[in-house]
Amino acid sequence: MNNFLYKNTKVSYSDSGKGSAIVLLHGFLENATMWDSYMVSFTEKYRVVTIDLLGHGKSDCLGYVHTMEDQAQMVNAVLQHLKIRKSIFVGHSMGGYVALAFAELYSENTKGFVLLNSTTYTDDHERKINRNRAIKMAHKEYASLVQISIANLFSIDNRESFISEINQVKKEALKTPLQGYIAAQEGMKLRKNKEHLLHLTSYPKLLILGKKDGVLNYEDNIKQIEGTNVQLVSFPDGHMSHIENRDELKLVLLGFLELC
Repeated sequence: MNNFLYKNTKVSYSDSGKGSAIVLLHGFLENATMWDSYMVSFTEKYRVVTIDLLGHGKSDCLGYVHTMEDQAQMVNAVLQHLKIRKSIFVGHSMGGYVALAFAELYSENTKGFVLLNSTTYTDDHERKINRNRAIKMAHKEYASLVQISIANLFSIDNRESFISEINQVKKEALKTPLQGYIAAQEGMKLRKNKEHLLHLTSYPKLLILGKKDGVLNYEDNIKQIEGTNVQLVSFPDGHMSHIENRDELKLVLLGFLELC
């Protein structure tokens, strides 16, 4: 990983391979290591950039609220530093929210995007209440909160068979400092609906959902692509398709990248 100074804040990123640029954006409590098992397949044909989002992994916090636009502006600064003009974005969960913010702010630099276990919808009232509750709990029992949160991202059927992977995700998640946790939660609460990007943009778009996702209701989220040219891929498991459906996801993503 390399370091880049953004607004006097250290940002960690990697830049591998040659070809069209692919930017991989991790989710909440994750970091760039979530893409490690995908890198060999992707860098054979593409230039792949991974970035630790603000307050995650080896990137420092910029403040006490990291909006999705804050994150997108940081991503843009990294890509400008690398002299990359147009990119395809793959964003997992919160990374998808960042990809959407980027697509809105920098449409001329967006070649396509994948929402992986992510959504254009804003938080509903109940979700915002849950985020506020989690922030309060994080001040008291951060480690326990993180570990429980990670386990719940996997479908119930997979929690035993993927125990080693779950433990590794927990280990990486606990590297997220409390400030990074809170800043991301506050930022996700503030995000606006981005459904219009699915309807008004002509570049390729892909939505990938898990039918047993405990974070995103499957039936509600397939509604956002009605009347659009967005491709839908559904997996039978939970919120962690990059682990629960790794081999199938690699093929899906490589197929999508060919379209871009």
